[in-house]
Amino acid sequence: MNYDVVVLTDSRYLKDSKDPYYKNVFYEDALVCEALKSEGLKVNRKAWNDPEFDWSNTKAIMFRTTWDYFDDFDEFSNWLNDVSKVTTLMNSEATVRWNIDKHYLKDLKNNGIHIAETLFIEKGTDCNLEDLHTKMNCETTVLKPCISGAARHTYKLNSDNLNHYESIFQDLIAQEAMMLQPFQHKIVTEGEVSMMVFNGVFTHAILKKAKAGDFRVQDDFGGTIYNYSPSEKEIKFAIEAVHACDEMPLYGRVDIFNDNSGKIALAELELIEPELWFRNNPEAANVLAKATKEKLSLL
Repeated sequence: MNYDVVVLTDSRYLKDSKDPYYKNVFYEDALVCEALKSEGLKVNRKAWNDPEFDWSNTKAIMFRTTWDYFDDFDEFSNWLNDVSKVTTLMNSEATVRWNIDKHYLKDLKNNGIHIAETLFIEKGTDCNLEDLHTKMNCETTVLKPCISGAARHTYKLNSDNLNHYESIFQDLIAQEAMMLQPFQHKIVTEGEVSMMVFNGVFTHAILKKAKAGDFRVQDDFGGTIYNYSPSEKEIKFAIEAVHACDEMPLYGRVDIFNDNSGKIALAELELIEPELWFRNNPEAANVLAKATKEKLSLL
């Protein structure tokens, strides 16, 4: 084999760029690659859909910035099936497939992790937004797909705009499962905390806040981030969330917030290709690299 680890990105981020967003991606992946090399590992970085690379030439692949996978999910799923037969995936194929679909929140809830109240609407369900809103019994809700990223098709709903979004909803529900949740007011006023956990060890956290007038905290929509020192209670919650998975993920990001009742709740558990803000804590890349080397030694 030529490599111990191939770090996965998408083709947009293969080269450095003057664009600040692209530059951050390139820089953070570089931190991971250098940390892995410092552990004596042979490392390369490739787009996940590189048509020329033989994936059997690496012991393992690490999903890092494959942020286009949901744009062509069928291609990604087929690639995932093929590549898992010839190399080791970090995180594992089972973990990736489980985490792709936000129905995983049900599993975590069953394992004792508090999540926001969620109504799952399965593909092809005969329903409308007005009835769903009545069932949820909330004045304001958020609708989003069960398989998504970067706030794709995420809408804030209320009684005044249900008719406007009805046709969009009907088009979506015919093609994919959706989920409806009460609008979480504290995410707007307090923000959402992202906590990085490597092999069960918490390293650092950041606070994401939406821009004025928006509710989406992603930087794609003008959100901003701040360094954040979490409480012991928040750290405990994050560690318990990764332990609630069927298998311990090598790396993950635990997004939490205070729900409308003031209780810590899980927004998302990102185990596929989470942004991990190594630029805010470069030492965390070394924690990941050591855990990776340890896992490779068991293969």
